[in-house]
Amino acid sequence: MIIIKLAQIRYLHNISLRELEQLCGIGKTTLNNIENGKISPTLFELEKIAIALKIKIEDLYESDYK
Repeated sequence: MIIIKLAQIRYLHNISLRELEQLCGIGKTTLNNIENGKISPTLFELEKIAIALKIKIEDLYESDYK
C-alpha cells in the first residue's frame, strides 16, 4: 500500500494549498484530492510537487514495498 504524505509535508513547510498550486502548477482541487486519497497522483505530478517543495519524490509517500 502507498500512502501520500502531501498534507503532512505541506504542514511542515507551512505552505497552503493555494501557495503550492502557484509553485507547482497543479490545481488546488487536484492537490486536495491527492491529499485526501480521492485520486492517485501521476509520477509527473509527484515530480512537480517535489520540485516545488525542494524535496525528493520519495519523501512524498510511504510504501510497504521499500
